[in-house]
Amino acid sequence: MTTPTPASVPVAARPTATAIVLALILDIVLVVAFAATGRASHDSDIWSGLWQTSWPFLAGLGVGWLVTLAWRAPSAPVRTGLGVWAVTVAGGMLLRAASGQGTALPFIIVASVTLLVALVGWRLIAALVRRVWRR
Repeated sequence: MTTPTPASVPVAARPTATAIVLALILDIVLVVAFAATGRASHDSDIWSGLWQTSWPFLAGLGVGWLVTLAWRAPSAPVRTGLGVWAVTVAGGMLLRAASGQGTALPFIIVASVTLLVALVGWRLIAALVRRVWRR
């Protein structure tokens, strides 16, 4: 039996700076789109209150990126996506509560599911595309 040498063990490619920035921008756009969609679905003025609705989740997203070290594997669905999602939702809800915004149970459920689909979903699609591309 042969022991693998360091040269024969595949090393995961480190993400490029461009890939990291694009992943972060995509996450930000998806969180803001979630907030805008929520505001629109409640017949609210989207633009005037978009920042008020978005900032708690954007702050949670930032903490999620830090906690998960997302820049190391920005498109990993499980390693990064699930952690970023969990911290974004939890942090967003805590900040909403602290700032006097609503945290009704139906909102928590809708936000959790929507952000799960958004923040983990694009990473799952990216993983599928990478898998198909390698074949």
